[in-house]
Formats: sequence, structure tokens, C-alpha cells
Amino acid sequence: MNDPSLTFKKESSTADSVTFVSLDSLKRISKSFTFHKSNYTIDLEIKIKNLSNTPLTINPALILAVLDFSGKNPQARYQGLIVATEEKTQHLGIQKNQQFINLKFLSFRDQYFCGLIEPEANNFSGFVRKLNNQESEIGLNLPDTVILPGQQIGHLFRLYVGPQDVKMLNNIKPSWATVIHYGTFDIISQVLLQVLGFLYRIVHNWGLAIILLSILVYFLLYPLSLKQMRSMKEMQALQPHIEELRKLYKDNPQRLNKETMELYRQHKVNPLGGCLPLILQMPIFFALYNALIRSVVLKGAKFLWIKDLSGPDKLFTLPNSLPFLGNEINILPIIMAIGMFIQQKTSTVATSGASAEQQKMMLILMPVMFGAIFYHMPAGLVLYWLVNSILMLVFQLRMKQAK
Repeated sequence: MNDPSLTFKKESSTADSVTFVSLDSLKRISKSFTFHKSNYTIDLEIKIKNLSNTPLTINPALILAVLDFSGKNPQARYQGLIVATEEKTQHLGIQKNQQFINLKFLSFRDQYFCGLIEPEANNFSGFVRKLNNQESEIGLNLPDTVILPGQQIGHLFRLYVGPQDVKMLNNIKPSWATVIHYGTFDIISQVLLQVLGFLYRIVHNWGLAIILLSILVYFLLYPLSLKQMRSMKEMQALQPHIEELRKLYKDNPQRLNKETMELYRQHKVNPLGGCLPLILQMPIFFALYNALIRSVVLKGAKFLWIKDLSGPDKLFTLPNSLPFLGNEINILPIIMAIGMFIQQKTSTVATSGASAEQQKMMLILMPVMFGAIFYHMPAGLVLYWLVNSILMLVFQLRMKQAK
């Protein structure tokens, strides 16, 4: 209840319940919480009794949470609001005023945990109320009610305050599992986590499970990788011809493009063929990123020197911060960048002129850029990409030997 004039004091408690009461000359309001320790659920019963001699009109609000979305809060970027109505379930922001009717349940979440409230009756509405430029409160509006003298009314609610564990939420109430959402590629994230969970039950280590997942995805995309490698070889075979065209039409870019495309057409080479496996990897990559960074089961999961697969691997920390790197030394992204350099070095062919200079620049730039992008990402995600890169390198070496 958000009425500032109300003061609640503990009236009674047991091993699994507690009751708070606010009392004045007009009314008595009690809030009784019953805790279910096995699944993080709480039963809440609110009773309001009219102690006066005249009818009492009430329309209080029940505040679920006050959320800080300022830049100072490290959890701000993970916070979200989940509103389930009779029509649909929505995942929304919390930085503007909003109202919702026909409410089934209201929930908020951060990176790993969530809070949820579901009224027993279906005549409640929900709201987001912006308090200032840094905070918003979310809650329920109780329906307007007239309480006659001596009459008492009550409302029942079910709450959940715990981890975003899809299995646990499904066991409590399947509709509550919709709180867990991984963004644009939610379906892929859910599937990857299911597969990851299956692999974990086999090897009993989340790091090994991620390695097996990377191997599995690699072999699923192997036919496309094979096509990519063949396309790259075909492109490499055409490099001398392309160099000749560049020299011949160096002052006529339009003619150069036309002749280059004609060369590809004559040799039936698709210049974009080598990009297809990478394009297909991107949704998997982003889906896995969102899954790993939000998955509570990976919080604190250890592998080799890594203390938490949901965060950077942090082999050790420095007493002072370095530009961009901060005060942590993360080894996996560095190994991944080195592996990427070797992979590119293995796949490049000798060229001359501007192409050679461009190739040398990309040989250094791409590993450095990817190393920088991955440096502060979850160790589980970097481990996945590192294993995939190693498999691709082995594949390239075998193809080169076969040649």
C-alpha cells in the first residue's frame, strides 16, 4: 500500500508467515504473508475493515517495486517489465508512465532474478509511474470499493520473488515462464539452453557442455562450411584475373565492377557464398549471448580457471586500471584473437598491389577488433566462439593438405 500516512507494525509471526497491521480511527488494514520456501512463492492476503460509523471509500495502490534505471545502477540495462493481460504478454520498459487493464499478472526482472504478483481476482489494473529521472514504481491499482461500517473486505495475491529459472516457473504456473525472454532470437535462445541443459546432465560441467554445444553447432553447419571453403578457393583462383582487371580499369570503377561481376558469372562463382555460414552463425551467436548473460544456472559456474561463465574469465586482476581493458586480464579473448589471426593467415593467398596492403591490414585489424569486442563478454560465449574458431582452423588446415 503506497499511502504515506499508513504505518505498518508486525502483529504476529510463525515459522512460515508474518502479519503486519496499520490501525487508525477509521480503518484497520492487515497484510499477511505466507512463505513457501521450496519454490520462492508467497501468498499475500490484504484485509481492510471499516472501524467508523460511515461508509468508507478506498482505492489504494499496491506497489510491487521501485526500480532505479539510472546509469549508476549496473542492473539498469537488464531491467524490464512484464505485463500479462487477458489478450497477451508484453515485455516493456520502465522509463515512462503506463497503465494496463484486464491484468493477469505483473512482473519485473533484472539480470538473473524477478518479482511477480498475480491477483486472485481479475478486476485489477497495473501501472508504471515515473517518480523522477532515475526511478519508476510499478504496482497494482485495487478497484474502487465502498466499505460499510463494521464491514471487512479482503484481496488475495500470489507472489514470486526468485531466480529466472524456466523449469521452476513452469512447475509453479506455465504462464509465469513467459517472464523469461531473450530478445529478438528468444526461440533460438530457449532451444540452445535446452540443448545446453541436456549436455550438462551428461557431462556435469557447464564449460564442457558449452564446448560440446559448439561442436554440435559446427557439425550442423558443416555442409555450409564446406561450401564456404570451396567458394573461398574459387575466389582465390580468380584473384590473378581480378588483379589484371584492377590494373586495366583502375580509372574506371564502374567498368571494373561490371567486368568483375562478369568474371564471377563466367566461372559460376558467388562472391557472397563464403559469408553464408557466418550469417547463419550470427543469430546463434546473439541468441547464445542473451541466454548466457541472463541464465541464472550459469551464474557462478566454474570451468578451469574461470570462476563464473556468465562473466569475463578474469585470470587475474591488476591493482590499477588500463585503458579499455580495465583492471582485469581476460585470457580467452586473447587466445581467440590469436587463433583468428592464425586462421586468417592460413586462408590468405599471395596477392600484390593494393589488395596485398588491404589484406595485411585486415589480417591484423580483424583479430584485434574481435578480441576487443569479446574482451568483456561472458566467458561462456567466448569459449563457444573459441572452440568454433579452432574447429574452423583445423578444417582449413585439412582442406589445405588435401589440396
